Amino acid sequence: MTSPRDAAASPDILPDLVAAALRAGADAAEAVSAERASLSVGVRNGALEEVEREESRDLGLRVFIGRRQATVSASDLSDATRARLVERAVAMARLAPEDPYAGLAPQDRLASGPFPELDLFDPSGPGAADLEAAAAEAESVALAVDGVARSEGGHASASSNRWRLVTSHGFDGAWRGSAFSLGVGVIAEKDGAMERGGEHRAVRHRSDLPSARSIGEEAGRRAVARTGPRKIASTTAPVVFENRVATQVLSPILGAISGPSIARGTSFLKDRLGQRILPEGVDLVDDPFRPRGLGSAPFDDEGVAVTRRAIVEDGILTTWLLNSAAAAQLGLASTGHASRGLAGPPGVSTHNLHLEPGERDLDGLMAGAGSGLLVTSMFGPSLNANTGDWSAGVSGFWFENGERAYPVSEVTVAGRLTDLYARLQRGSDLEFRGSFNSPSLLFDGVAIAGK
Repeated sequence: MTSPRDAAASPDILPDLVAAALRAGADAAEAVSAERASLSVGVRNGALEEVEREESRDLGLRVFIGRRQATVSASDLSDATRARLVERAVAMARLAPEDPYAGLAPQDRLASGPFPELDLFDPSGPGAADLEAAAAEAESVALAVDGVARSEGGHASASSNRWRLVTSHGFDGAWRGSAFSLGVGVIAEKDGAMERGGEHRAVRHRSDLPSARSIGEEAGRRAVARTGPRKIASTTAPVVFENRVATQVLSPILGAISGPSIARGTSFLKDRLGQRILPEGVDLVDDPFRPRGLGSAPFDDEGVAVTRRAIVEDGILTTWLLNSAAAAQLGLASTGHASRGLAGPPGVSTHNLHLEPGERDLDGLMAGAGSGLLVTSMFGPSLNANTGDWSAGVSGFWFENGERAYPVSEVTVAGRLTDLYARLQRGSDLEFRGSFNSPSLLFDGVAIAGK
């Protein structure tokens, strides 16, 4: 008898699942598998606080009967469960409402092998003792920073995953990745008031992870720098968003140019394709092929070929983000941005997105602005998707004569994004820390609500 573990390792489980769905009455089908192993360790005040280990193997099946579709998923991979999975999916599809845009990705859009080698997997999985030592060192260094009062804990993790997609029209692709992370959070105290700060990094290869010492020092420095914040009066002034938070200002672009939003007409950029939305010379690039990138993949989650493209080139919006269903609804072709889990139809997402840097570093942006607000933390952003009206709670530093003067908190910034984007000025401090990265950004004349 085949065990769930053996079934997950079988190279034929997904093709067999697709074939079984077709025999059961489906016109088309696709099956996905996700295998994940992870180990995470947390410490607090030098003592081990938690150890979590996870191993999961899951299946997803999507079937089509005409233009009706249904999806099901399971973590029990036994023969009996897989048979019930097929039976349930086909029965659900027969009862589902028709969707005129439902279907597998067009065959002529599928990626073909050999797939590019993106160097996403590092087999050097550390043990729990190694992770504990790294987390403890990061915490110890952070606590040693003058002004730091207590720890919120250090944490380290290592994980690996494997994703495979098989379709009834001939696609069969898989990729494997790893991730390593290290972080620490601390609380600094000054005159009885406390402020939180931290640092966290995640990478594909363990050798790319910054040292525990550097992460601890940065966590402590950021916490101490925030102590003694002041409230400021409401005003209009230049605002600089530090590179760590700048992507939160840009991220509404992604929702606004996603195919489903355009098809629904709920987008403040719905009439801007081929028009300038960012200043001249500014490029926003999506690159699925960046080696060791946290968002890299050799194909999208429908098996469609992916490509490096400037979503915004020279300030001009060049494309929508499309999966196959949105593309069909808009009379266009998929752009290779389908994203899905084990259950449900695909959505849309980018791969490795970054805004190309400018020529001035963070200090140069502040010097050029003279005085204003430097935002280093953001929470609770609010967006009207139809108009682009945007606001967010922020904290950071007031700067004068290009120099940080004092920390500030309990501040809200607001504006219409189409207007803000037209006045965007880029810093040179682009860092690849995640799957979406930006240099620091300066906007002049931003509404600031304070006390």
